[in-house]
Amino acid sequence: MNDSLPQVDLKSNTVTHAGFTFAMRQLSEDSFTVLHEGVPVGRVVYTFGAANGVAEGPTVTEDALTAVAEAWFAALDADG
Repeated sequence: MNDSLPQVDLKSNTVTHAGFTFAMRQLSEDSFTVLHEGVPVGRVVYTFGAANGVAEGPTVTEDALTAVAEAWFAALDADG
C-alpha cells in the first residue's frame, strides 16, 4: 500500500486508495460496507466523532480502511 490520499467520488459512491477502487454500500446513516470488485472487504462506521474501518479479510488493511473511512465521511459531511 502506498501513502496517497484517498480520492472520493460521491456520484459513483466510490473511494480510490492505495491502488484499489472501493464501492461504498450504505447500511445505515453512519455505516457502510466496503466492496472491492463486488466482494465485501470490510466496513466503515462513523461513531462518537471518529471514522473507523474494520477489515474482513486479507485484501485490505485496517489502516487503509480507516483512511477510506476518514475521507468518505469527510466528503459526506462537506456535501451536506
